[in-house]
Amino acid sequence: MTIVTLQQWQDLQKHTDTIQHVHLRELFVRDDTRAKKMSRTVGSLYVDYSKNRVNDETLCLLFDLARARGIETARDAMLAGEKINTTENRAVLHTALRVQDNTPIYVDGADVLPEVRRVLTQMRDFTEAVHSGSWQGFTGKRIKNIINIGIGGSDLGPVMVTEALKYYSKRDLIVRFISNVDGSDFYEKTRDLNPEETLFIIASKTFTTDETMTNAHTARQWLLDTLRNDAAVANHFVALSTNEAAVREFGINPQNMFAFWDWVGGRYSLTSAIGLSIMLAIGTENFDELLAGFADIDTHFKTAPLEENLPVILALIGIWNTNFLGASSEVLLPYEQYLHRFPAYFQQANMESNGKSVTKSGEHVGYATGPVIWGEPGTNGQHAFYQLLHQGTQLIPADFIGFIEPLEQVGKHHDKLIANMLAQSQALAFGKTAEEVAADDIPEELIPHKTFEGNRPSNTLLIDKLTPRSLGQLIALYEHKIFVQGVIWDINSFDQWGVELGKVLAKDIYNFFSSEEASGTIDDSTASLARYYKNQQT
Repeated sequence: MTIVTLQQWQDLQKHTDTIQHVHLRELFVRDDTRAKKMSRTVGSLYVDYSKNRVNDETLCLLFDLARARGIETARDAMLAGEKINTTENRAVLHTALRVQDNTPIYVDGADVLPEVRRVLTQMRDFTEAVHSGSWQGFTGKRIKNIINIGIGGSDLGPVMVTEALKYYSKRDLIVRFISNVDGSDFYEKTRDLNPEETLFIIASKTFTTDETMTNAHTARQWLLDTLRNDAAVANHFVALSTNEAAVREFGINPQNMFAFWDWVGGRYSLTSAIGLSIMLAIGTENFDELLAGFADIDTHFKTAPLEENLPVILALIGIWNTNFLGASSEVLLPYEQYLHRFPAYFQQANMESNGKSVTKSGEHVGYATGPVIWGEPGTNGQHAFYQLLHQGTQLIPADFIGFIEPLEQVGKHHDKLIANMLAQSQALAFGKTAEEVAADDIPEELIPHKTFEGNRPSNTLLIDKLTPRSLGQLIALYEHKIFVQGVIWDINSFDQWGVELGKVLAKDIYNFFSSEEASGTIDDSTASLARYYKNQQT
């Protein structure tokens, strides 16, 4: 039975006909308790979802759908370490990386927590060694520069969090990230650094990821061009990997290899050893607070009834907007400059997780799945793409994210920032009618241009303050939202086979650059482009 044949899905489809043209203005007039009813507080997060085109019946029907799809059973299976990643026969246990108690969590009959705690201790010890200066470069100089080399989940998560928590970082350390195989990335990130003071973190589980290892070998040569001794590699490189033989061959001491596990997906790995760059940037205590924030929402997700469960509520509203109101994208709008990489991080987390067109059983879906995720920090976005949000032809639900207390009070900046955020959500929801525009004594020919339809859905998240703990809560909220939507859509949110084909073809094309004949996998257009590229090189 597919999801569209479920009675709960069909009930929602019928309900859509009765509510999709009801305006938010009318919904608020009908119920003066709407804002209070449709808001929840968990930890430091206050979430208002009242500006969505839903009523009490909509939510009841959505919760019925969630129960019909077995959300609670699926959640418990994930948290218990069952192998819910069916295409790779793996457990999905990023939540085990941040648990705050010692209740065993088993995978293949073994409790994973002792190994999780061992690696965390190893990370803390290493961080303290770098911060104290007891870890030194090959020539005895103190480490002043940290460069993480990874890609995808081994880059986006650490980049986002180190930027988000820069206020709490050690300002005497330069922390940078190299991900793109484009040589310009490597050049710009290293051009002003002293190799004697630089530590590289190579983040690759298999130690074979092409882009990462290309950059890693370039970094190795960059170091040796100055230090001219292979033994120096051990002082300036550590590995986040499980491939001890490859790590040793590279010149890294296996004692400086930080393990993680196949039950941690890359885009959910920042609380694993992949977060070593984060810990080095913000310190061990702040990293522990980050983990505690994740755990706060993990516990809420595990224990709260569906009607009170914030990840479930946000996931269901997303299902409503995508599958019943026809939205094909969602925009994330953090009104906090420190969160400027937050949309990019969740672009990967959501689109790599739920950008699937087949069900777990391999059948083609007959409904929309993962939306396009995008966004920029406010107020910059207001002067870029908000025009389309307000008056464009596409319905684009928005999440506004703001903080009540700024990290630094600079004049009246913060009040103006949050006033802008709240004004934008109000304008999207309620718009401005032609009658209201005309009342402003506007020339008649301009009235259509200054009319705002409104009725554009949004959520608003107000958070006490940007701290390591509140950031952990925020990230976990979106992680679990993605999971819930994947369960409802009957797709595997934890594989990413769509990434693989391009990698295979890229190798064939790269080999073609140094050969005379194209592989059978290369089509005529691509072969022609590759020949032009080769022939035009000087």
